[in-house]
Amino acid sequence: MNIMWEMPPEPAPDPISPLGWIRVALRGSVLALLVFGGLLILLLVRLVERPVFGLQRPITPHITQFVCRNAFRILGMRFLTHGQRMELRGAVVANHSSWLDIFTLNARKRIYFVSKSEVAGWPGIGWLARATGTVFINRNRNEAKVQQKVFEDRLLAGHKLLFFPEGTSTDGMVVLPFKSTLFQAFFSDHLRHEMHIQPVTVVYRAPEGADERFYGWWGEMDFGSHLLKVLAAPKQGSVEVIYHEPVRVDDFPNRKTLAVHVEQVVRSGMPPERRD
Repeated sequence: MNIMWEMPPEPAPDPISPLGWIRVALRGSVLALLVFGGLLILLLVRLVERPVFGLQRPITPHITQFVCRNAFRILGMRFLTHGQRMELRGAVVANHSSWLDIFTLNARKRIYFVSKSEVAGWPGIGWLARATGTVFINRNRNEAKVQQKVFEDRLLAGHKLLFFPEGTSTDGMVVLPFKSTLFQAFFSDHLRHEMHIQPVTVVYRAPEGADERFYGWWGEMDFGSHLLKVLAAPKQGSVEVIYHEPVRVDDFPNRKTLAVHVEQVVRSGMPPERRD
């Protein structure tokens, strides 16, 4: 399915009421304590975990999951899941519509994000990404072989890498065609017959009465303003995560057919009005 998505204009931010600022202060302070307290604990545990286990991380992913799951409790958002998490070797692909995806996709499954290299330098988010084992990739073709080796090492170590094949975030109302570039890594001789891909659909539902794109974060939207909007909301909506059946990489002749298949599966998990 070839979807042409015209990026919608960013909604004008609503002014935050005095009660809203109180919610920002309360939720924000508890959330910051959870996230950065968890980060400190993770870094301390990693000092022992790294020299003993190397690429293996038997302990710290549980800290990440604890932090991410409880972030939704602090926000007051319902967190729903369906389907079974993949236990096989391989990677996870999902649609991408918000910075909340970091918490959403880490909350129930031990995964490691694949992200563009620029994110490593972002204040706050970059620190968290590095600490939790994110794989940073550079779009420079001259580094393709190095990146391929990093992928292979991490995947063969049992890490489940997660990437967003749409290549950008959306407003959550559509699933864009999946780019096949990163799928090529799974067709190497070392990986093809060992790897599986699990498609995952993420569906955000706005608070009652709010714009249905409430949790969407796209284009040039400012992270700080969007975070404040979410923290200030008197009522929260929900997020639903649907784990689909994994597929074997070697069941597909090439990266393009694999990308098309998992794209269709991810789209099938969206509400009917968001599939076209």
